[in-house]
Amino acid sequence: MPTRRTTLALMAATVLSPIAFARAAQAQDAELVQEMALGAEDAPVTVIEYASFTCPHCARFHETVFPPLKENYIDTGKVRFISREVYFDRFGLWAGMMARCGGGDRYFGIVDMLYKRQASWSRAGDPASVVGEMRKIGLTAGLTNEDLDACFQDQAKAEALVAEYQKNASADNVEATPTLIINGTKHSNMGYGALAAIIDQELGS
Repeated sequence: MPTRRTTLALMAATVLSPIAFARAAQAQDAELVQEMALGAEDAPVTVIEYASFTCPHCARFHETVFPPLKENYIDTGKVRFISREVYFDRFGLWAGMMARCGGGDRYFGIVDMLYKRQASWSRAGDPASVVGEMRKIGLTAGLTNEDLDACFQDQAKAEALVAEYQKNASADNVEATPTLIINGTKHSNMGYGALAAIIDQELGS
């Protein structure tokens, strides 16, 4: 079994390298990437959030906007919320890989911890230290070191995630984070009041 030292070396050397990006862009049989979503599938409003785990504005959105959005619109069946990850850097990709390590059931809980502790792990310094801080979050979420090693080493998954990100970001012309797509219309970052007003307009209320 690879050691965690081997895992860190592999990540630092290969994941999100120019070669990996090129392979991902050209992939024909990329692994299917699960769409991470909350809320009723038949909700009248769909909100797609494009966000980077290393983006401070995204962390702020999840601290101040997402909780009331979830309580008032997602949990009440009015909004289907879809999370799409943006990878501006390798640390953001690694965070996405770890968040998906626990499957759909644990994804949003891990995402919440990643944003709340963003300053700690994203600024930890060298790649090994960053991964070490991420690992603490994964362990807190109930993952094992073996789970995390397997997730961090999954090069095929990394390439599939990058390919999916490139496809979606290109289709929706995403240039900054967070970007919101509300029933097909693109919007830049906003506070909860502005977002609620747009959703209410879509709901006809």
